[in-house]
Amino acid sequence: MTDEPDEPDTDAADPKFVTALARGLGLLSCFRKNEVELSNHAFVERTGLPKATVTRMTYTLCKLGYLVQSEPGGLYRLGPGVLRLGFGALASTDLKDRAEVELRDLCAGDNPNVAAAIAERHDLSAVYLVTHRAPSAILTAFYLGAQVPLFSTSIGRALLMGLSENKREELLVRAFDRAASDEERARLTHGLARARADYEAYGFCTSFSEWRKEINGIAAPIVPVEGDRVFALNVGGVAFLNSAEELMETRAQRLLRAAHNLSLRPMDND
Repeated sequence: MTDEPDEPDTDAADPKFVTALARGLGLLSCFRKNEVELSNHAFVERTGLPKATVTRMTYTLCKLGYLVQSEPGGLYRLGPGVLRLGFGALASTDLKDRAEVELRDLCAGDNPNVAAAIAERHDLSAVYLVTHRAPSAILTAFYLGAQVPLFSTSIGRALLMGLSENKREELLVRAFDRAASDEERARLTHGLARARADYEAYGFCTSFSEWRKEINGIAAPIVPVEGDRVFALNVGGVAFLNSAEELMETRAQRLLRAAHNLSLRPMDND
């Protein structure tokens, strides 16, 4: 999961864009893994907004039920309004129900340390919407709501391959703008090139110790026949328990079939 919240897709010249709304949603994105409560000071540091602006926004979000304050002047936690929005989004599609079956089948076998997930893009991250793993699995990052980068993870690269070429280039430019060095820009360029090459060769994307040395994964895009949302499906886990060879040999065809099933598209050989 990234340390900072993603910035929304913005265009300062767009007269229809409501900056105040974007800032309020950005405030809700400040919570990181295992964080239950945050202070106004933490919101200020993570958003870069003035203290007075943050104070007004936290007050408003509390009034609407999206934040809850423990006591006057105290810390804030996410409120029931956020949960309603999240579960409402998941309930709005039957993908979640179908995905749970596919994820379970994709992970079936003798290896208890393999996991699978479905994600959707948010700005420059892939956000996990549905996950499956054995309770005893040795894993990191495979949890509901986790955010992982687009250009270095298999699931992020698969999401890129589900987009138009123009959109991929737009996202690369945006990532370049936020990159801290030429070295990081080179890694971004390599990530997109690797995604294209893998997808052309296999129909899915790979990331073997590229994002984190201890993580291997393969992933395929899910592009439903109806609707304009793009998802991606991955499978993998800790590298020393999920080698690149094992994933390619035992999981790749199952991954492709699951992605086709979730896209509601027939397999070529059906």
